[in-house]
Amino acid sequence: MTGYRVQGLLAALVGLTISVAPALAQPRPIVIELFTSQACSSCPPADALLAELARRPDVLALGYHVTYWNGAGWTDRLSIPAATARQEAYARRFNAGQVYTPEIVVDGTGDMVGSDRDAVLAALAAARPKAIAPVQFAADRRSVAIGHGTGRGQVLLARFRRQLTTAVAGGENAGRALTDVNGVESLVTLGTWDGAPRRFSVTPPGPGDGLAVLVQASSGAILGAAAVTTAPGS
Repeated sequence: MTGYRVQGLLAALVGLTISVAPALAQPRPIVIELFTSQACSSCPPADALLAELARRPDVLALGYHVTYWNGAGWTDRLSIPAATARQEAYARRFNAGQVYTPEIVVDGTGDMVGSDRDAVLAALAAARPKAIAPVQFAADRRSVAIGHGTGRGQVLLARFRRQLTTAVAGGENAGRALTDVNGVESLVTLGTWDGAPRRFSVTPPGPGDGLAVLVQASSGAILGAAAVTTAPGS
């Protein structure tokens, strides 16, 4: 009888371990999106803050360089139309359609001036990220899987440059050397996620580059996020 009791106890402990394990899973990173421009004199402090936040393991920091500053004596090397379109979509939710730089959006649900360190850190401290749509890259970085969950959203792929230093020759920052971290070079929609597991093929990041996948609800809320990076020269 003793042996049966021991086996029963072990079985109960195994069952307890299995039931507790999901609660111990690490939450997804908090997604920080900075809308900026190399031609904007107010943006370098926000760019520096983004670089600082990018070193935090609990943050996925992305820099989107908008196009509407181009032509004022300088064309931003990282500016892409997709960045402007993404900011405009956020602006319709937060600012009655008005865009500005520098702007930081935290987890798709709130915005603030990107150089307002106290406000940004407070928003980070208040964030409670949940991996509603678990995102995981394959070991070879040639595919990404979105796990089972509840909800619906778009699956976005951002390809970013981990670091780029530019000698700005015109515009409000003329004569300055600016270093941009995690500057998004392309942003595309891979597809949709409706709660059922999905897998998408991706091209691995090149040397010094990174990939980020976001699952975003129509409300703007981030449901899942993950990123992979490659060291320069690797």
